[in-house]
Amino acid sequence: MKYLVIIEKGTDSFCAYVPDLPGCTSAGNSFADTLAGIREAIEGHLEVMREYGDPIPEPSSEPVFVDVPVAV
Repeated sequence: MKYLVIIEKGTDSFCAYVPDLPGCTSAGNSFADTLAGIREAIEGHLEVMREYGDPIPEPSSEPVFVDVPVAV
């Protein structure tokens, strides 16, 4: 399955979350570390859901970019 992952850049680190899997997050010092961490977090999150017998949600989030004028 492919889940949408949002990665946000902070001052000196990155954080990631998965809208379709509430509570599934990761952080890292680099984009690559954060991406690797969120992949691991997703796998672990789904494993725990299976152990508890929770239904695995189908990916449903989609990225959409909205253009808005910005006054300079």
